[in-house]
Amino acid sequence: MRPSSINSGSPTIDNANRELAEHVLAAEQDERRRIALFLHDGPVQSLAGVALMLDASLDLVRRGDLEQAREILDRALGRTRTTVGELRDLSFNLEPVALRDHGFAAAVDALAQSRSHEHRIEVSLDVALIDALGERTQAALYQIVREALEEAIRRGPPSRFEVAAASDTPGALRLVIRDDAPTERRRRALEVLGERARTLGATLTLDHDVGGTTMSLELRGQPTGDD
Repeated sequence: MRPSSINSGSPTIDNANRELAEHVLAAEQDERRRIALFLHDGPVQSLAGVALMLDASLDLVRRGDLEQAREILDRALGRTRTTVGELRDLSFNLEPVALRDHGFAAAVDALAQSRSHEHRIEVSLDVALIDALGERTQAALYQIVREALEEAIRRGPPSRFEVAAASDTPGALRLVIRDDAPTERRRRALEVLGERARTLGATLTLDHDVGGTTMSLELRGQPTGDD
């Protein structure tokens, strides 16, 4: 087993922290670029096609060719439904409604259900304690879990993914994320996760062996309710 630790609680801004921040900014820029390309090549093009089909069907209606107009409208309706689904998935990934309306446990469960079904992953969740934390802390932890799951899928995918939260002392919480993907986490992914942990004043520890990877996040003095 090869343990490593990213101490994210120090307030000192040194070269290492600046490099980590740059990695996070680069990752966020990559994500914005990916979203822009997705919107341009996907929903925007699809809706442009729907507009053309609606114009064509309107012209056919004016000419009295109702059967062909109906066929085109059916295709336009199908494309619209597909586009709505794509946009709903994008919205969920950016900020899931379940996180805002129902809390961390519900949002992570929805994420797990979606990804586990697609990749046949057995998921175990025990995260109810996190629902007592502040909204911004929950959002940050959700992104950490999501990125850990997506990164495990890229490496494997794993057959099992586990997330558990525990509190041994008041004001402290430990979040453990484990997967059995066959290869080690990539350095850049670890740096991004470490920087996200740093923003919470947390300590991130990683253990990797032949059975998979275990990531532990230690948080202390986290506010509850609105933060």
